[in-house]
Amino acid sequence: MNILDKIIADKHKELVLKKLVVPVSQLEQSALFERETVSLAEKLKTSKTGIIAEHKRRSPSKSVINQDLNVEDVAKGYENAGISGMSVLTDGKYFGGSLDDLLYSRAAVKMPLLRKEFIIDEYQLLEARAHGADVILLIAAVLERKEIKRLSEFAKSIGLEVLLEVHNEEELQKSIMPSLDMLGVNNRNLKTFEVSTDISKELSEKIPDNFVKVSESGISSVEAIKDLHQFGYKGFLIGENFMKTNNPGKAAAEFVRELSTSP
Repeated sequence: MNILDKIIADKHKELVLKKLVVPVSQLEQSALFERETVSLAEKLKTSKTGIIAEHKRRSPSKSVINQDLNVEDVAKGYENAGISGMSVLTDGKYFGGSLDDLLYSRAAVKMPLLRKEFIIDEYQLLEARAHGADVILLIAAVLERKEIKRLSEFAKSIGLEVLLEVHNEEELQKSIMPSLDMLGVNNRNLKTFEVSTDISKELSEKIPDNFVKVSESGISSVEAIKDLHQFGYKGFLIGENFMKTNNPGKAAAEFVRELSTSP
């Protein structure tokens, strides 16, 4: 079993327990369930930077990244920096996140929030809606085409946008469908954990123009973003680069300033 297989196996067990404790009716009665969502796709289309900054405490590959900060402070820092949207990791066992992180972020900021989670069930989409998300992530590596279709259509039906993540051309080809808003290419090889933006470049012309293109992982320099702009990418998910500092908002602001002023 690779790490992704382990995470998904744990997610199935976790969902059985969650459904016993919090019924769907309770999620649907949440104060946030009917709020008007904010479009990340539209933000990225018009943004000069296109940065989606992440809140991530730890990861299976990097262990602890930063466990000392309040998520609401990170969210406010990102919004003040002019970030297009924020990705909030809600997996507990492997990433140290929770749905409360999403809730506190929503209370602190107005920008689009992405629930970054290993989604396998409609219940998780209802959770995302009830805790203030605007966008959900679907990972092609762990879903069949029919599952991507079912989950993405359900997400759209409850007002959530969909970012679909692929790692290679095979995953991309099985995933293209009208119920997606954004197609993300993860630059991290799941087998080796090596990171290279070459895969984003390779797949760029195979992604239809009606989807917003997002490059994910391993982006830590202004040069990398300038380079990927030439391949039609509008969004850039930056996971660890800001979080490994003492002040992610300040680090993001400096990055945005450099990106805005560089030729």
